[in-house]
Amino acid sequence: MSTILSVKELCKTYIIKKYSNNVLRNVSFELEEGDFITVMGPSGSGKSTLLYTVSGMDSMTSGKVEFNGRDIGSMNRKDLAKLRLNEMGFIFQQMYMMKKLCVFDNIVLPAYQAGTDHKEANKRAEGLMRSLDIIDISEHSINEVSGGQLQRACLCRALINSPKLLFADEPTGALNSKAAADVMNQLVNANRSGASIMMVSHSIKVAAMSDKVIYLMDGDIQGELELGKLLDDGELVSRERRLSSWLMEQGW
Repeated sequence: MSTILSVKELCKTYIIKKYSNNVLRNVSFELEEGDFITVMGPSGSGKSTLLYTVSGMDSMTSGKVEFNGRDIGSMNRKDLAKLRLNEMGFIFQQMYMMKKLCVFDNIVLPAYQAGTDHKEANKRAEGLMRSLDIIDISEHSINEVSGGQLQRACLCRALINSPKLLFADEPTGALNSKAAADVMNQLVNANRSGASIMMVSHSIKVAAMSDKVIYLMDGDIQGELELGKLLDDGELVSRERRLSSWLMEQGW
């Protein structure tokens, strides 16, 4: 496997009222094709900032981030936007959707923007919606569906352009347990189908489904735990126990 994301000595500093806030401090890690990693840590540790910075949604103060061998720090805004549209997918805790579009149109819009043939894009959107069991809400307004259905629609939208890397920031944070389990099962399926995933989560149950967990504290990586691929749901309880014990050692 080749490296899809390489992060070296990444720093992010905000200046607030003449005071420096060092949110990320010399963070370094690599993500290989097919990896599924979760970033954990206490509130304010820099998890979301890390996600936004390595994806090019936020600028870095120093360091280097390479996506598929390309230095995103040297790319202009237009090229970064094109990269995110065509090769990255994003899922957030807050389910950003265009209110004037129905669910189907929200899902298919990024494919249209990427220049995909409309007939082909529609077919792919329908296939994704069927696989996530939301085809029956295609024409619904985003205000007419449940939170779980909307998050699954967000996942469809994130996958519509077959991204190489999927970023997920607390994708189950606003969901009940069943809806969260449905979304996580689909993320695992997307990973098994070839998508690499970098996720931020506070949930041990959610993080236990990933291959590796990175623990972030005060903007610095304090440790990494290799869990390996989830091959069977029967492994989840033991993985959760192992992760919980490790997190306690980290000061969780």
